[in-house]
Amino acid sequence: MSARTRVVIAKPGLDGHDRGVKIVARALRDAGMEVIYTGLHQTPEQIVETAIQEDADAVGLSVLSGAHMTLFRKVIELLAERGADDILVFGGGIIPDDDLPELERLGVKKIFTPGATTQSIVEWAQAHIVAAHA
Repeated sequence: MSARTRVVIAKPGLDGHDRGVKIVARALRDAGMEVIYTGLHQTPEQIVETAIQEDADAVGLSVLSGAHMTLFRKVIELLAERGADDILVFGGGIIPDDDLPELERLGVKKIFTPGATTQSIVEWAQAHIVAAHA
């Protein structure tokens, strides 16, 4: 029997809006993934530590504060420093289209922008996270 896919969902930085990330976490859980939600105001160091301790397959970041370039970059750098760069990073939030190519270059696998449906997020996660760790 294979282990369930484990996804850490995090709200880095000072952003205090968490309704959307909770909806995404519930959708992933309902799709059969084990979801670890870290809560609000997490540092990149806390997020990476949680991902490693929880043996996560992926980390999803929700960023609405405008600090997405700094926060995604730091999480990816810390994962690499800890030898955990096999943990897939994805996310969503208020992120300008002009920033998407740079985030992809940094190693972010997918960004969901406003209007993304929970179904599209779950389908992407099943195709890219679950399938990669099956």
